[in-house]
Amino acid sequence: MVVFLLVLVVVLALLGGVHWYVWRRLVRDVTVPRSLARRVGTAVVVVLPLLSIAALVSSRAGAPFVLQQVVAWPGFLWLAVLLYLVMALLVGEAVRPLLRAWTGRRAAAAAPAEPVTVPAAESAEPVPAEEPAPAAEPQVESDLSRRLFVSRVVAGSAAAVAVGTVGYGTYGVLRGPRVKRVTVPLAKIPRAAHGYRIAVVSDIHLGPILGRAHTQRIVDTINATQPDLIAVVGDLVDGTVENLGPAAEPLARLRARHGSFFVTGNHEYFSGADAWVDHVRELGLHPLRNARVEVPAGFDLAGVDDVAGESIGEGPDFGRALGDRDRSRAAVLLAHQPVVVHDAVRHGVDLQLSGHTHGGQLWPGNHLAELANPTVAGLERYGDTQLYVSRGAGAWGPPVRVGAPSDITIVELASKQA
Repeated sequence: MVVFLLVLVVVLALLGGVHWYVWRRLVRDVTVPRSLARRVGTAVVVVLPLLSIAALVSSRAGAPFVLQQVVAWPGFLWLAVLLYLVMALLVGEAVRPLLRAWTGRRAAAAAPAEPVTVPAAESAEPVPAEEPAPAAEPQVESDLSRRLFVSRVVAGSAAAVAVGTVGYGTYGVLRGPRVKRVTVPLAKIPRAAHGYRIAVVSDIHLGPILGRAHTQRIVDTINATQPDLIAVVGDLVDGTVENLGPAAEPLARLRARHGSFFVTGNHEYFSGADAWVDHVRELGLHPLRNARVEVPAGFDLAGVDDVAGESIGEGPDFGRALGDRDRSRAAVLLAHQPVVVHDAVRHGVDLQLSGHTHGGQLWPGNHLAELANPTVAGLERYGDTQLYVSRGAGAWGPPVRVGAPSDITIVELASKQA
């Protein structure tokens, strides 16, 4: 409890410091004291982080779903804008001195030349009386004007970059995932299974922002590829069946020759995993909870519960899913998190299909994801086991992706006997 409180204090202090920096550069430095613009800007910088906190905690706190939807859009989008706004402002700190120097040179070049005094002995004209030196206020006002100009240029540019980046990233999520195709050769796959196509979809994250229309786009995209089998590898939802059951209903229209299969992700355990397993079963998906089926094409398909289930006495059980199988047959494993690949290697899995990472979702988040996952996106080999990680078809938190476009992957199995 003490550690949690310390972490909470550090996080709140960091957020407070970041928002103070944003207020300073975007409000204080570009407005005049006691102006309406400063008051409005200050209010915005105070309200937006409160909405972000509300968006993060409203679901876990059991707030009405309508309220979750109201705070989700502004709260989550602000978190994404804040990330790129701070990055752009930090770049602006390096540009600021250059702009100041440039505006200073421009001001000096535009200043009138100083008058030349001609000695009385060399001039036939009477010498005018020397006028008093001008007051210093105009120079001070000029300096203030230049500083205000530089601050506004930096702040405006940073805001444009952040809003443009987040806007494009939001469009990418709402447009829906694109189809990606990967060929995976497996030594144990029989000739008859050559070209077998598995549609892999993960991290749909239905919730207060992504709803039924998003599910329908995914279903239409998958069905258009005419896969042999569909694998939904976790993090389908961020909420309860009561709130999101209607949003998931289009999954009942998934079509594949050998059916659709589902394994839990960590977010299912935040939302009532057992209830969601029952619900997807009603929609026609086949949950694989530490279980295995024999696919008619000639390989085994296994699935394990997510490691988040260990907190409630569940979690992955590789012995139940794979312990007594015929190892002369190829095994394809559905497991939400890539971190279990080492267990898959020990149990002779040929191919593991995972999600969870979102590919980092928001650059440079991919570098953070690399610290916690063996593979962030794509296909890699671990011993005799190949691991494919999808970037996912939705988004968690901000409905934004930057540098990690959403995807539905068609994994085509290739037999070495073909």
